Amino acid sequence: MTSFLCTYKGDGQTTLKHSNNAAEVLTDLPIDNGGKGRSFSPTDFFASSLGACAITIMGKQAESKGKSIVGTTVEITKKMGVEPRRIVEIGVKFTFTDTVSIEDRKEYLTYLKNCPVYNSLNSDIKVTVTAN
Repeated sequence: MTSFLCTYKGDGQTTLKHSNNAAEVLTDLPIDNGGKGRSFSPTDFFASSLGACAITIMGKQAESKGKSIVGTTVEITKKMGVEPRRIVEIGVKFTFTDTVSIEDRKEYLTYLKNCPVYNSLNSDIKVTVTAN
């Protein structure tokens, strides 16, 4: 099991420290929730984790077949709802490099459903996936 230590720093900011490697990240309240938006908000991390998880799995699958998706990007968008305030939609847009064939792109997109983050999402959160 992995653990993380979260410390409130004041003024809407926290630091998160990873127990295994001591890596640290900063969070901040977003502007639309009364913060200053100086860093990723907790919901930004939540949404962006989906894209990072998916593209990592795609990359490892490509490498296991002697292929590469290096240079491929994923743009993540997040839509918030109110009452209760929560994420209602995550957009995931993959832009593959020209070196990735159309057939491989289709295959890699199926790996999204192998992503632990995707499989942990509440079914009320709409996930919209697009790719070039």
